[in-house]
Amino acid sequence: MRSRTLTLLAATVSAGLALSACGANSAGSGGSGDSKSASAPAGGGASGKVGVILPETATSARWEAFDKPMLQAALSAQGFSADIENAQGDNQKFSTLADGFIAQGVKVLIIAPSDPAVGAAIETKAKNAGIPVIDYDRPSLGGSADYYVSFDNEKVGEIQAQGLADALKSKPGANVVQIEGAPTDNNATLFGNGHDKVLKPLYDSKALNLVQKQAIDNWDAQVGGTTFEQIFTRVNGKVDGVVAANDELAGAVITVLKKNGLNGKVPVTGQDSTSAGLQAILRGDQTLTIFKPIKEEAENTAKLAAALAKGDKAGADAIATGKLHDPKNNRDLKSVLLQPQLITIKDIKTVVQQGYVKASDICTGDLAAKCTANGIS
Repeated sequence: MRSRTLTLLAATVSAGLALSACGANSAGSGGSGDSKSASAPAGGGASGKVGVILPETATSARWEAFDKPMLQAALSAQGFSADIENAQGDNQKFSTLADGFIAQGVKVLIIAPSDPAVGAAIETKAKNAGIPVIDYDRPSLGGSADYYVSFDNEKVGEIQAQGLADALKSKPGANVVQIEGAPTDNNATLFGNGHDKVLKPLYDSKALNLVQKQAIDNWDAQVGGTTFEQIFTRVNGKVDGVVAANDELAGAVITVLKKNGLNGKVPVTGQDSTSAGLQAILRGDQTLTIFKPIKEEAENTAKLAAALAKGDKAGADAIATGKLHDPKNNRDLKSVLLQPQLITIKDIKTVVQQGYVKASDICTGDLAAKCTANGIS
């Protein structure tokens, strides 16, 4: 999934690494099954080099702040030498990095492509070279990856949408705007599927009114803010609630609402439990975010890689007990699907206690009292 502005000290990462902490869809929309790292058999005893390519840093600080160090630690624990690179949103660079890893003969290739077509092309090359591939966090639809590790991303959307619906229960016919993620990101599609699963029946019954649903290319928060402002202006400010797919888009929406004196009055959702998102919740400007403990994602990926490197297909299958249906090639991709968690103001302490964000990063200035009142320390 993707998101955004996060300021973390090295100590935060160290704390995160010490954790023991969390898409794909439900069976109705193509995916099923859950996995927990606590129940997954350890790979152990692996060796050799693993290549990892992360997508970017512009729209989400998670990749460098959390995924990279947690993958490094998890892969090292399995006995691998891990080379983790970031393509910085450049598809050509992503392909070049992959070509280099394939030429080096890495034991396993782990990729989180921004563009599924790029990922699918890389997977064909890797397969021809006899190198197993794990899709990390995002699937390459139409590809040939051996396994997929992510969160139940349709569930993410359901949680966001239900949270908004609950916040608007006292406003029958409330006007809702949906600011969705990048149309090229399958995870964004799954978030949207989850939104629709909860909200469409409410629109159909007139309990809520959909003003507009708009996907935002590249998860660009600036574009998201401009888009929301245009919608807001068109309907003369008659917006009662906003589904924002992640914390960065939520922040852009809140900026527009604040300019119009409506921040804290219009419920706004988010995702990723970023420092900025958590602070917005403490201020009352954002209603909720979603917490996805990345350490579990990294550890399950490393265990799968270890099993693949040893040719232990049964061991890998015992870890990946879920599935994601890929409609482009009509196959079910064996998957590890971890559970997202709803975070409202009363739950922020959970994110802090598990080490993903430091209290000192969010409990600043006027928010110190709010933190104390909500048990955040």
